[in-house]
Amino acid sequence: MPLITAPVIPPDPGDPGGPEVPGGGGTPIPLPGVGTATAFYTDPAGTVWPLTDEPVGWFTLADGVSGLGAAGYTLTSDAQPRGGARLRHAQPQPRTIIWPLYVYGDTHLQFTERWRQLATAFTRTLRRGRDGRRTPGTLTIVRPDGTSRSVRVFYSAGFEGQGKRGSGIISDAVALALWCEDPYWTDAEKVTVHRENGVLVDFLDPYPSVSSSQVLGETVVDNPGDAVVWPEWTITGPASLITFTNEDTGDSFALNPAAVGHGALAAGEQVTVRTDPAQVRFQDGSPDGVNWSQALNWPEAVLWGLEPGENTVTFQLDGSGPGSAVDLLFHARHETA
Repeated sequence: MPLITAPVIPPDPGDPGGPEVPGGGGTPIPLPGVGTATAFYTDPAGTVWPLTDEPVGWFTLADGVSGLGAAGYTLTSDAQPRGGARLRHAQPQPRTIIWPLYVYGDTHLQFTERWRQLATAFTRTLRRGRDGRRTPGTLTIVRPDGTSRSVRVFYSAGFEGQGKRGSGIISDAVALALWCEDPYWTDAEKVTVHRENGVLVDFLDPYPSVSSSQVLGETVVDNPGDAVVWPEWTITGPASLITFTNEDTGDSFALNPAAVGHGALAAGEQVTVRTDPAQVRFQDGSPDGVNWSQALNWPEAVLWGLEPGENTVTFQLDGSGPGSAVDLLFHARHETA
């Protein structure tokens, strides 16, 4: 018999923000702490499952949704001699989202097929891939204006059914418990910063002039989110030594191509540095690039993040020339959906 299935959107493993938000997304419903919104789940294989679109054969029971608010924290404090305590550290904790779904079908076989498909889509997050890792799914909530926030989830419990008389024949309900190792919600919109070496000109020829103001050096990067973000940097040559410094904290790291026997980056050659998890790849045309982790100035290197608000940072490229550039990319992280 024909079954209603969700559309498939290929995942983008290089994009920390996850897949693009598909058009539509179902019927807007009121969610606690969020307001009217639509939602969908993307499983580790990249299949998109609408959660608020009743005609597909399942929909969200909004009254039972919870866990969409601010993250929980564990506070570490130091006792004070005159009484009380002083906060020393606040550690964000994993969150658990409860997401009830009602699944139905016109016949028992249709209901069973939908039930099994959904169960596999969520529990697949617990299966190890070829690389030995478990891949989370992504829960995305879309506002009426098209903006969205996502959180990566692992199935924890709840796909059991009501277990009462009459359930499980052509319909049943579940209360999914989705565990999030990172409690923050990620903005779908990328924040990018581009700095490029200006074209060098002779100051006096043919008349007094200066190069473009879009040059490498000190700049202010605004993080519009509620939490620290760990950006991705792409360096384009020519360059012989690249240093990134957070002027607010003093943390820095440097990339020296000579440390891996390559020599200075030639014009157009690129290296990508991810700060969480730490990863350095020279883009040689292969799908994953070449591991250049040893090009960083360990153990002094600190792959720093960007605090909420304005951050003063410096990009320094030794041996730069026309075409030398730095591109910074991140997705803002938020306390709530």
